[in-house]
Amino acid sequence: MSRALRIGLIGAGWVTQHHLVGWQALAGRARVVAIADPSPERAGERAAQFDIPAVFASAEAMLDGAELDAVDIAAPRAVHAELVRLVAARGLPILCQKPLAPTLAEAEQLVADVAGSVRLMVHENWRFRAYYRDAAQWLRDGRIGKVKAARLTLATSGTVPDAEGQYPALVRQPYMRHEKRMLVAEVLIHHLDTLRMLLGPLKVEAAALTRTCPVLAGEDGAVIQLATPEGNGVGVFASFAVHGAPPAQSDWVEILGETGTIRLAGDTLSCFGENPAAQVYDLPTCYRDSYSATIAHFIAGLETGAPFETAPEDNLETLRLVEDCYRLSGFERDTRG
Repeated sequence: MSRALRIGLIGAGWVTQHHLVGWQALAGRARVVAIADPSPERAGERAAQFDIPAVFASAEAMLDGAELDAVDIAAPRAVHAELVRLVAARGLPILCQKPLAPTLAEAEQLVADVAGSVRLMVHENWRFRAYYRDAAQWLRDGRIGKVKAARLTLATSGTVPDAEGQYPALVRQPYMRHEKRMLVAEVLIHHLDTLRMLLGPLKVEAAALTRTCPVLAGEDGAVIQLATPEGNGVGVFASFAVHGAPPAQSDWVEILGETGTIRLAGDTLSCFGENPAAQVYDLPTCYRDSYSATIAHFIAGLETGAPFETAPEDNLETLRLVEDCYRLSGFERDTRG
């Protein structure tokens, strides 16, 4: 390309620090030239930290006042749909933080509304983490033969009060406190998407959601049973309320095949059986680099015209799993009384 793409960023909240590090990694190919957020303080801080030349109080003002080639939407999920429509009306390619909308119905309507008008990719970075990309390659290489079963565990003490009476997960991301759909819609959406990437299509067979933390609006525990089209079982056990567990999130995954097993245990990915292998990762680096890899995939798609791995239609499949978890669990009905 003759010049770097000019990117406008909508949002200046917690997650945007990671988006902006990802954009910095693409120096020469793309650059964030404008940022918009209703909070001038937050937008100004991000602009100063990442050398963004223009700051705007609204997405509309940014679209009117800046020369842009694409837009990165990293605002709260409640406004994703309206922002995607706003940017699509200007004909600009869009990278939108997951999910496209708070509910499946809203997301389906959004995808129908903008279909064919602009290029749109969902920013779903979990599947771009290095250990999951390597696990996917091992599966493609046939290291463990045909997959027969899988399970994923996420156990943290994020919603257990610490010595100061604080909830670590809510200190890190305070907005979680008020989300009526918390663990599945905000956190496990990543894991469900990644399991789809690794194993193919999935169906939710059963789900039980629970709330332990009294200050949460939504759930902090989930047990989910899924199945592949071949009838192979996939289990998910997740809780933010595990006494004795570390407050930080760490995935534990086991994929059982006919000739071997792939296991992710924290920072170590191992393959057992006929084709053994092991790889240790630096987890903070993997987390940071997943944003860079997601953004690089978006830019590569714009440069080459190749399809996006996390196109809107793909994200809808993940959102259907999320919706089924709430529907089958009855959690929302039960908490309404």
